[in-house]
Amino acid sequence: QAQLVEPGGGSVRAGGSLRLSCAASGCTFSSDAMGWFRPAPGKEREFVAAISSSGSNTEYADSVKGRFTISRDNAKNTMYLQMDSLKPEDTAVYYCAAGSVITYFSRLYDYWGQGTQVTVSS
Repeated sequence: QAQLVEPGGGSVRAGGSLRLSCAASGCTFSSDAMGWFRPAPGKEREFVAAISSSGSNTEYADSVKGRFTISRDNAKNTMYLQMDSLKPEDTAVYYCAAGSVITYFSRLYDYWGQGTQVTVSS
């Protein structure tokens, strides 16, 4: 049974930085594409960023491009999301997900973490 755990998260002032991590177990992490999502009005989960199994390809939502960086360490079965220049509108629960392809579509991911809260104050 695959399991994704997201320690980290927290509270920060606008302009600050946070790094999220997502630790995987019970799956072939190095074969899985990984993504980050957050809730948004009118959407079940809004795409934030994704990374291919090897880490060679990445995708970002326009709203975070240039501020967030997704990465992974397959030796540690862990994915990261470095969030810089945070804005109050980035406040959300962030979920990591694993699937077979790198994609914007949340429904195509097979496994999900429990979510971690990020709060950005102005």
